[in-house]
Amino acid sequence: MTEPGPSGGQPGPRNASKPASGAEYAGAGLQLAMTLVAFMFLGIWLDKRLGSSPWFVLICVFAGFGAGFYSIYRRLMGSAKRDSGGTGRGGSGGAGGSAR
Repeated sequence: MTEPGPSGGQPGPRNASKPASGAEYAGAGLQLAMTLVAFMFLGIWLDKRLGSSPWFVLICVFAGFGAGFYSIYRRLMGSAKRDSGGTGRGGSGGAGGSAR
């Protein structure tokens, strides 16, 4: 794995021994918030257009929260898998179904 030199240059791949930075978690929280706000505005727009206040706002807020949470889950689980060396469900060991 290469580390960037003092002159800058292209950053190398992330070192798996280092824990995830706070910026990665802050970015995940921001992504949830932005997704929720975008879906909320979509619901407001739909309610104004169709005259069905507050139903589409409620539906879109819950859908936005679900989509944002799923996105955070995927990002953080991918980060955890990367940090643990990529051994997922197919790895050896564990308590599941090993043949003897």
